[in-house]
Order: sequence, then C-alpha cells, then structure tokens
Amino acid sequence: MDTIISPIALYLICVLGALGIAAALPRRNKALEITGGLVFAAAIGLAVLVLGLNATESGQPLPNYFFYPFAILALGASARMITHPRPVYSALYFILTIIASCGMYLLLSAEFMAFALVIIYAGAILITYLFVIMLATQAPSSASEQFIDETDSVAREPVISCVIGFVLLAILTTAMFRGVSDLPTPSDPETQMALAQDSVLLNLPRKVDRILDRAGVLQDHERVARNEDGTAAIDIVNRTITIENTDLHTVRLLDSDQWPDKLAAGNLDRLGYNLMHDHPMTIEIAGIILLMAMLGAVVLARKHIELEEDLKAAQARKLGDSMSPTAGTGNA
Repeated sequence: MDTIISPIALYLICVLGALGIAAALPRRNKALEITGGLVFAAAIGLAVLVLGLNATESGQPLPNYFFYPFAILALGASARMITHPRPVYSALYFILTIIASCGMYLLLSAEFMAFALVIIYAGAILITYLFVIMLATQAPSSASEQFIDETDSVAREPVISCVIGFVLLAILTTAMFRGVSDLPTPSDPETQMALAQDSVLLNLPRKVDRILDRAGVLQDHERVARNEDGTAAIDIVNRTITIENTDLHTVRLLDSDQWPDKLAAGNLDRLGYNLMHDHPMTIEIAGIILLMAMLGAVVLARKHIELEEDLKAAQARKLGDSMSPTAGTGNA
C-alpha cells in the first residue's frame, strides 16, 4: 500500500473529503456550501499530489494523460450530484459522472463496461429516477431556491452520512490495496490469458465455427466436433481442434499453426460467459429489483395524483361556495 499512497495521507484525504461534502450539502447558509466545495477540491488536489509523488519516487509509470480530466470530472460531478438542491439537476450531474467513468473504462480497454454504463445507468435507470422525481415530488412555484421544498433545500443528517460514507471508503481502499499484494502472481501471464480464452471457447462452439469459416479453414459440411456435454472438441494442452464432416462422417485435426489470428475470446465473450455461467441468479435479482422500482414509481405517482385531485376538489368547492348567491345574501 505504501508504494501507491501513504496510509496517513489516505486517511487525511478521507477526513478532508468528509468535511468538505458535509459542509457542501444543501442548507440555507450558502457561504458554508462554498467553503465545503473548496475543502473537497483541496482534498482532491492533495490526493493527486500524493499519488503523483509516490509514483515518481517508486519509479512507477504515471496514468494516461486522459485519466486526469476524466477523474476530475467524475469526482466533481459526483460531489455536485449529492449537494445540488434540485433533484433534476442532480440526475443530470449523475449522467456526467457516468460519462466520465465510461472514459476511464475506455482507457482500461473495457469498452463493454463503458457502453453498458451508458445504456443501463445513463439510459434505463436514470429514466426511472426522472419518472419518480417528476411524479412523486411537488414542483416549486418559483425559480428561486428559497421556494424549494424543505426536504430538498436542507440536508438531513449530513455529518453522520458523510462520516459513514468516507469511513467505508477508507476501509475498502485499505482492504483493496492490502489484498492486491496478497494475490498470487502468475508465472506466465500470456499462457494464463491463452488458457482462459480457450476455456471460454470450449463453451462457444458456434462462435468457433463462424471464425474458422470466415478464415477459410472449414470446408463444405465441416464444423468443430462436439463433445458429449455440447462443448467444442478443443484440446487446450496440445492446442488442437477436432474438425468433423457431418456429411462424410470423417474427422481431422487442426494444429495451432493453422489457427486464425481472430480465434480468441474477446472481452465481451468472457464477460458474457462469466455472467450467464457463474452468476445467473445475480442477473435475475437485478431484473426483479428494476421491476420493483418501476412498480414503486407507479404507486407513488398514483398517491400523488389522488392527493392532487382531492386538493383541487376542495378548492373548487370553496370557490363555488364563495361565488354562490346564497353566500352573498348571508353576508348582506
């Protein structure tokens, strides 16, 4: 952990960040919010300075230059997302945070995660948030912030929430840095990556068929042979593929020298296989949570509409009573 960041500096940055966010949360005193924003910006600057100095002293390469604008945008937008008094603007800052995070995923060659963040979070989930905000909240009667509802203009328990959030951040960061050093280092990373790709290709025989067919390796009525469990007949150790002819019922071996260069499992293949093979229940639970969120939005909207209708009916009766002739006669 010391090669990346000093523990004392990490905890000091978390304390400054907690103080800055706690002061910048919505409240009536705007001067304190500005001070909190400056303290949080100082915490970010201190983190960048400490990480840069440690990387220079230990001889480690600095991150890509594009990393810094993406990181600053992500941290600034996330801080503004939780400190803005208007929920709709907070949702827009959430989009900016997602886009900045996508830029960092692209720098890590994780293009699928970047596209998934945009499609799922900045698309589907954010639309759900906006529906809940529009249907379950009361719009202010004026553009001035002094007319905003009290539940949006003033944060509730800002100190406790910031302390809990940044304590968890410090603990998770410490555990992550200590856990990385305990991981076993593979003797041959290239061999490990090739074996992982081949193990995924074993369960994607039709993909192997398409790649070999496009490369011109397969002849008419040929395909990769299937094992009894439906996996492709690929020998990972000897690096051979068994090709069968479904018309003549003959087989032949394809050596590794004849493998096309594109015969490999990409990031999308490995991620999709891992999700659907190792975590199928997680995908189902995520779908159920999204469904319950939509049902909750419908219930909240229905209650809001019922309250609005009752209020309009009461106002109509009051206005009708005041304009009736009997009311004027009684007053006379």
